[in-house]
Amino acid sequence: MRVGVLLVELYLPGNRSLKEKRRVVKALKERIKNRYNVSVAEVEDHDLYQRASLAVAMVGTDPRGLNGELDRIADRIHGMGLGELVRHRIEIW
Repeated sequence: MRVGVLLVELYLPGNRSLKEKRRVVKALKERIKNRYNVSVAEVEDHDLYQRASLAVAMVGTDPRGLNGELDRIADRIHGMGLGELVRHRIEIW
């Protein structure tokens, strides 16, 4: 069994409050969860309204398959247009 984690840092330039940030992050999390059947959580930058750090986790048997799927999720997050993808990192254990 392998565990893959995608760590994503987003810049949310249009937000002017934490309430707006929560709305964007909630929408992003729901879209990713529903489409890919993964776990998503906001892991850092809780008090910064123009930044969001998310972790996406999935379990599988093939490290290359996990890496490819997590890479597709990062591309999807980038393509949603809800924020600017500053950086992402994939870790497989």
